[in-house]
Amino acid sequence: MKYPDTEVQKKQVLTLEEWQDKWVNRKIAFHQEQGHQLLKKYLDTFLKGESGLRVFFPLCGKAVEMKWFADLGHSVVGVEISELGIREFFTEQNPSYSEEPITEIPGAKIFKSSSENISLYCCNIFDLPRTNIGKFDRIWDRGALVAINPGDRECYADTMLSLLRKGFQYLLAVLSYDPTKHPGPPFYVPAAEIKRLFEKQCIQLKYNKHRKITFLMKFRMIEEI
Repeated sequence: MKYPDTEVQKKQVLTLEEWQDKWVNRKIAFHQEQGHQLLKKYLDTFLKGESGLRVFFPLCGKAVEMKWFADLGHSVVGVEISELGIREFFTEQNPSYSEEPITEIPGAKIFKSSSENISLYCCNIFDLPRTNIGKFDRIWDRGALVAINPGDRECYADTMLSLLRKGFQYLLAVLSYDPTKHPGPPFYVPAAEIKRLFEKQCIQLKYNKHRKITFLMKFRMIEEI
């Protein structure tokens, strides 16, 4: 469905402090305690039977899916501005962990599981490239693109694409709703905007009729759902 005014949210801005306050005030309805159902359904398609993948979670919060991938033998890296959210992940999922400052980013920290297969960076996502974080085989973008301020989307997409290895797969979930009736976040990201942001690496993009979830892959899409 095409909505009459997709630009209505264009100037909406949430500060990093406001996102941190959401965690403090428990306004975290975006967190799914049982994990994302569509990821469960298409997990095999997303992983393609490959082992030892590096999987990136932008704006990870305390997503339980990070533990799923780690338990499958993959290496998980996330970034989250809320230290509270990161600590809750380790408390609830119960791996032992350590923390240390990130020297390249004043005030930032990295939290690592003792098994070293989960590393969560507590910092602004746009500062992350300064850490020489490396490249990733997979990105699971469940609620990051729709949370980023609309004016920052291009910078966000460029950051994500810079982190991808050849042969990557990028799994993106977006929402379809009338943006004149809800200020966001989550923000409404129309199909044309997604194509504009990601077509540098993804020649063809397709969407399911509800636009609930999108698979992106270098040169082609894996599957339309």
